[in-house]
Amino acid sequence: MDAFKRLSPFIQEFIYRSGWIDLRDVQTAACEVIFNTNRNLLLSAGTASGKTEAAFLPALTILTEQPAASVGIMYVSPLKALINDQFTRLKELLREAYIPVYKWHGDSSHTSKVKLLKKPEGVLQITPESLESLLMKRRKAISRLFGDLRFIIIDEVHYFMSNERGVQLLCQLERIQRLAGCRPRRIGLSATLPDYSEAEAWLNTGSGRVCVTPGITAAKRRLGVQMRRFLPVGSQSPAGENISQTEFLYRRTLNKKSIIFAKSRAEVEEIISGMRHIAKTLGTKDIYYTHHGSVSEALRAEAEQDMKNSETPIAVGATLTLELGIDIGSLDRVIQIGSPMSVSSLAQRVGRCGRRGQTAELLFTFEEYDTPIENFSDINWEFLKTVAILELFLADHWIEPINPIRFPYSLLYHQTMAYMAAAGEITAPQLAQNVLSLAAFRHIPLDDYRLLLLRLIALEHLQRTEDGGLIVGRRAETLIHRHEFFSVFETSIEYTVQAEGQVIGAIAEAPEPGDVFALAGRAWEAAYIDDRSRTVFAEQTSKRPSGAWISPAIADLSTELLIKIRCVLSSNERYAYMTEDCVNRLNQIREYAAQNELTYRLTAPLSKNRYAVFPWLGTRELTKLRLALTDKGVNCAVSPSLASPMYLEAETMMDEETLRGVTAELLSGPIDKYTLTLPETTRPRGKYNRFVPYELLKKQYLEDYLT
Repeated sequence: MDAFKRLSPFIQEFIYRSGWIDLRDVQTAACEVIFNTNRNLLLSAGTASGKTEAAFLPALTILTEQPAASVGIMYVSPLKALINDQFTRLKELLREAYIPVYKWHGDSSHTSKVKLLKKPEGVLQITPESLESLLMKRRKAISRLFGDLRFIIIDEVHYFMSNERGVQLLCQLERIQRLAGCRPRRIGLSATLPDYSEAEAWLNTGSGRVCVTPGITAAKRRLGVQMRRFLPVGSQSPAGENISQTEFLYRRTLNKKSIIFAKSRAEVEEIISGMRHIAKTLGTKDIYYTHHGSVSEALRAEAEQDMKNSETPIAVGATLTLELGIDIGSLDRVIQIGSPMSVSSLAQRVGRCGRRGQTAELLFTFEEYDTPIENFSDINWEFLKTVAILELFLADHWIEPINPIRFPYSLLYHQTMAYMAAAGEITAPQLAQNVLSLAAFRHIPLDDYRLLLLRLIALEHLQRTEDGGLIVGRRAETLIHRHEFFSVFETSIEYTVQAEGQVIGAIAEAPEPGDVFALAGRAWEAAYIDDRSRTVFAEQTSKRPSGAWISPAIADLSTELLIKIRCVLSSNERYAYMTEDCVNRLNQIREYAAQNELTYRLTAPLSKNRYAVFPWLGTRELTKLRLALTDKGVNCAVSPSLASPMYLEAETMMDEETLRGVTAELLSGPIDKYTLTLPETTRPRGKYNRFVPYELLKKQYLEDYLT
């Protein structure tokens, strides 16, 4: 089949107009599956490989040849920014095809939404939260909206697979199928998937279809990787060099389009503020932006547009917000301050640069004192973690598997109340049949659901009627009608920052008048705080900001990563991407590890009655060992000085030999997680867990976390 000739004439014309030489492999493969089968499709290829076009071009061709009597294609994205980006591209593509495109999220116009509701057709772009709102508030319109839905395109599948938003989305898609009587095909898009079979199973959930993943040969990419160390400001190296990390980054981004990733919002603000200060001092152009969750959507959108359209150098400091596939054009360099969270995270960030055939430049920087390595606290474990992540990515071509969520009780509460809000009075058996039969809840037994319903009746979130039915209880009425109920992720209470009539962003804690803080790469002085509206009115200032206001998250590390760290420590290999200073530091750490038998010694003394335990296990297995040792009378904790838990600190009256023996015995076979004593404070993460019985939360923790 000639894929190009099979596409609609208006698409062929668009391809000619855009100057494409030919279709890419991923686009040809997608055409084969979509045109010649009735199966779901999973497309896994690198960032900027043409996946989105691969999904839309054949799907739109079918929609043109066989017009749908409702919305024909639904595109689901985790980010409004992705929708806005795709909306512009689709409008251009469909300009002459007379197929309308609608975007539906919090910032979409009311007029556009009303137009779609009056005449459902074309392409709908939406987030899971807006889709939940549709299902709850416009249940009677669902059959008109989606009765002839042909395709559902899900962007960033790897992201959805890893959290409850993805489980929520699966529930929503199945609810649409039931209400509208449709069975659309699903097309999943991702740039970083370690295991296609897991992703295929996720994509198929509740669809009644099987999935095809074409074998696409990835284009070879050239990577230029470098790792450097810097001393904190005020320190001086033995060689007499005293350039700071911020000054170095200023120089390396002066003539490059770059993203600078950091582990926290505060670090992003500090770095960008410092670079802007140097630029002002030296009289160079202000090319600096920040992009993170506390910066306003308007300023983030401005940064995205300037990255995409600017032909001159630009430097953007970012957290996780720029990992996903927003089109930001071709970048020259990606810089990582400290360690990335995971191999998967690194893979996403690598995809941000070198996107037009040029070498992808990756730069890793660390800032630390040249302290002699004399004890465990002197080891920069994040430095070792970065080397291990690079080796797993560059040499082993390995990415962490995604752990499926089997017992999402917080989401079960949410979907129960969402169904009740739309359905009105219903009997308990009918409720169980409609909610528990959703494929996403297939692992949850009826007895567990009965426990949840009894708890909700006791909390007055559900109420029994005289006829024996159930309705929404008085204590849930306000909760389920808030806009925040449509989302299943937790959001912290933040204070909006306004200056010169513009929203700058938000901060996690209210400052005092006169406090100076960093936001959007600039320093602001709080002038007035309105606690009722949670608004800070601020003025730009040249004063230096005070300390950090957001702390980094603890990563869930894999056992493979810990084993690789151990290999890095025990090896004599010199890594070509390291500067001499990094090599020297690694050799110092290796020498200390060898002298103290760190790579094969299970325990080591820290102080009186305190020991380090090194089982070289990932976060989940390490937690299991920690609980087992606690049951043996050993007071265990992860090191509070580490951003990521890599070993245990044990406090016990046992001598080291006895502790080593107890630990070795526990590690000699699988630890029975069902015999472990969980602290009463143990809770899995979940927005609505406060409404879930503790015995169910305990089960979720054991089954989904202590794998």
